[in-house]
Amino acid sequence: MAELLTPMAHPARLADLAWQHSRSLKSLKSMEVSLLADDTGAWDEYVMGHPGASSYHLAGWKAVVQQSFGHGARYLLAKDGQRIVGILPLVVMKSLLFGRSVVSLPFFNYGGILGDGAEAREALLDSARAVAMEEHASHIELRQRTPNGLGLRAKRHKVTMMVELESDVETQWKGFDPKVRNQIRKADKSGLWTQVGGQELLDAFYGVFARNMRDLGTPVYGKPFFRAILTHFPSSTKIVIVRLGEEPVAAGLTNAFKGTVEMPWAASLGEHRPLCGNMLLYWHAIKWSIEHGFTTFDFGRSSPDGGTFKFKEQWGARPVPLVWEYWTCDGRELPDMSPKNPTYEIPIRVWKRLPVSIANRLGPLIAQSIP
Repeated sequence: MAELLTPMAHPARLADLAWQHSRSLKSLKSMEVSLLADDTGAWDEYVMGHPGASSYHLAGWKAVVQQSFGHGARYLLAKDGQRIVGILPLVVMKSLLFGRSVVSLPFFNYGGILGDGAEAREALLDSARAVAMEEHASHIELRQRTPNGLGLRAKRHKVTMMVELESDVETQWKGFDPKVRNQIRKADKSGLWTQVGGQELLDAFYGVFARNMRDLGTPVYGKPFFRAILTHFPSSTKIVIVRLGEEPVAAGLTNAFKGTVEMPWAASLGEHRPLCGNMLLYWHAIKWSIEHGFTTFDFGRSSPDGGTFKFKEQWGARPVPLVWEYWTCDGRELPDMSPKNPTYEIPIRVWKRLPVSIANRLGPLIAQSIP
């Protein structure tokens, strides 16, 4: 039987939190929150039916994170009787460098609470706080698309960039700015060509991605992380490779959910960027999405008005605000793990100078601790 984590199950912890409800907890007594056990089918059925869900709410990501990084996962399931009324996937991050936190979900753009109403959301948040207290975590981070209405502090420092796709490739092409079309034509004339596949393209993808992350001064995820994604989501995950001859010069990994294709990880090699391989990469991914009946392409998150924001904007993508909500222990300041934090300025500068082979060995050890 799943361990119950009802809001009333840890009265001492909740008292220590000094969190004041606008209504009595008595109204939540019929709501039971438990840890996800074997009923992943019911969990995923709820996710697929919820209008606010993302791919990352699916139960399969629990195995991806645990197998790739070894973090503890607490997937909370709220029920009213036998009916699921809310879910909250949580990952417990423990790091000597960055401390302890509870995140929904780390490594990905989306996550957070899904609930049928305020009562379910409150019950899930209460249980998440109990988890945070038990794990001695400094904070909870919920990567929401919209606010939960639970009075949490929030950051609105990121947007995701989305473009609504036309029903046919030709109309989509004609809608692009002439500069975009010219750059794609340049890539074609340079002899670049594209592939779409799965596990068989992982080495090519990772070679480009790892070099690009080193150049950016960012520790890279280990290859087993991407292998786990392809293993657990083989039908919804694709790799796109752009080659010059046989050499991979640009690469991206896409994730499809409902009517949307997202490309959360993409990279290109700096020495070949004049050939516009990155433009061909995105165009091929967009074209593939249209040909397979998808209606939206998600370029992934960016900082407003930053370089990647402007790159994605030229494709006709519109910014969709993201809301990351926080509960912090003892009301402390919101965490800042951004590369713009002055604390990380020197480590980033040093990292950019490391040989790729060393960066690839050390990167996964650090990246697994960065949500």
